[in-house]
Amino acid sequence: MSESLNILMVSPELSPFAKVGGLGDCVASLSKFIAQLGHKVKVILPKYVSIKLPHNAIEHLQPIIVNMGYGTEYGKLWEIKEDYLSIYFIEFDRYYNRNGIYYDPFGDFHDNHERFAFLSRAAIDLCYYLNWIPDIIHGHDWTTGLIPVMLNTIEQHKPMGQCGSIFTIHNLQHHGYAPKSILDFLGIPYHVFHSDAVEAFGQVNMMKAGLYFASKLTTVSETYSREIQTPEFGFGLDPVLKFRAGDLIGICNGIDKQLWSPETDPFLPTKFSHTNMKGKMLCKKKLQAYCNFKIDAMTPIFGVTSRLYEQKGLDILANILPELFQNLRIQVVLLGNGDHYLESRFIEIAKKYYERCFVYIGFQEALSHLIEAGADFFVMPSRFEPCGLNQMYSMRYGTLPIARATGGLKDTIQNFSKDSSGTGFLFSELTDSALHNTILWAYETYNKQPKVIMEMRQRAMQQDFSWNTSAKKYIDVYHWAKKINYD
Repeated sequence: MSESLNILMVSPELSPFAKVGGLGDCVASLSKFIAQLGHKVKVILPKYVSIKLPHNAIEHLQPIIVNMGYGTEYGKLWEIKEDYLSIYFIEFDRYYNRNGIYYDPFGDFHDNHERFAFLSRAAIDLCYYLNWIPDIIHGHDWTTGLIPVMLNTIEQHKPMGQCGSIFTIHNLQHHGYAPKSILDFLGIPYHVFHSDAVEAFGQVNMMKAGLYFASKLTTVSETYSREIQTPEFGFGLDPVLKFRAGDLIGICNGIDKQLWSPETDPFLPTKFSHTNMKGKMLCKKKLQAYCNFKIDAMTPIFGVTSRLYEQKGLDILANILPELFQNLRIQVVLLGNGDHYLESRFIEIAKKYYERCFVYIGFQEALSHLIEAGADFFVMPSRFEPCGLNQMYSMRYGTLPIARATGGLKDTIQNFSKDSSGTGFLFSELTDSALHNTILWAYETYNKQPKVIMEMRQRAMQQDFSWNTSAKKYIDVYHWAKKINYD
């Protein structure tokens, strides 16, 4: 085994404590698997008011000192010791004693730049508090983009300055703009405020800051690592990513097979496996009953579990659903929330086609698992998808994805071909007709080639989407970053 490393993970989300999307799942699973490989892992995130700590949480009696650019702040520190790692929660009411992680029902919090700059400073000061200097600080998304800047400026000649830094891009769309005063807020010198560092459009771009200053960059699939170097997917940062291309590595996310397994899933009415698929049909009946659909094994169910935002391309699905219901014998189940206009569109469709369309606005863990297990197909028409997790969950449950060939969807789904290989159905152009034709393709295959569908399901269920390989790739990146910092 390679040399054991000390690693600090810094993230705004961590499942099951705080989660908006896949980032929380990714950080939780990756941290656990890296620790299981023999490395010392600590994780820090804010203690949002919504987090209910378990009984074994330890409250540190001594407050943590957070050295801001304008003076000293004090936060309360909580710790949970798990089998392989330690999780720290920084409690600071000014920023985290409110409902929501990034936003409330009325929009983003106006001070998000300060809230996550504070987390970034607290992460560095946690290490001093613990008298523990890690080999690597691994930050996730724009919320942690100022950590590498601090390590390379105000911490450069201090003990934390020796840390290598990894910056992972989970979604390049979100940049984290902040006024120039955020540098004073953290005590960062102004010489970094220029276009070849942290500045963009007269402000500090926290995503750009991480991209320029981190020792190594990673993103969550190989295809996405190439896509974000183009104007189409780069959101204005493609020149920076081309500049750092030699330090940018795409590593596909994995899934926690203990949490997502049809053989052990506690949310399912019955279990099943690729060698015994009878339980999947029972899950389908349960899903149909839950949605007040006609119980019919021959009618395919198309499932969706997603945030309802432009990125996910579900406006395209809404465009074509009425025509699909008019021409095909299908059932559709959608679980999600987000854009109010999209929510309203799907609610109206469900009202009109209530016997075959069920829409649940919000999130329900048990229903999300039942959809993965009981649906026949899972629809993901994303405009871009850095990695995606639901297509991997779906395949694990024998539910075949219908997805746009972009980012991690392209990397994890094998397209159905004439020789009957494949684990799903892919399309390239994000248009009404392309999605319509791909759904029709899956529908006709389901009705005319049931044996082929069964073979695809069994093949999909046997794909290895565990973190084993990906976690080892991260360890390699950590060693490279450490070597860079010591050379």
